[in-house]
Amino acid sequence: MKFIGRELVLNVDTSAAGMLRCELLGDTRQPITGYALEDCDLIHTANEVDRPVKWQGKSDLSALAGQPVRLRVVYRDADLYAFQFR
Repeated sequence: MKFIGRELVLNVDTSAAGMLRCELLGDTRQPITGYALEDCDLIHTANEVDRPVKWQGKSDLSALAGQPVRLRVVYRDADLYAFQFR
């Protein structure tokens, strides 16, 4: 997908033991440097409709806007209702 915006926000609900992480993949289906799962700040104990995703404490994705990316979401004991680039 190609997106317009500066950040990725989630509508997410995790249990007390739940967690969620995201990564962005390039056209080779490899993680984009700095946006791999291990770079993603853990989202846990959350029930939010507008939760920004952060990689190493930063949510700014403006450098990737307009480029084709794939979004991979990994979660346990969580519900992901929606995501939005804004």
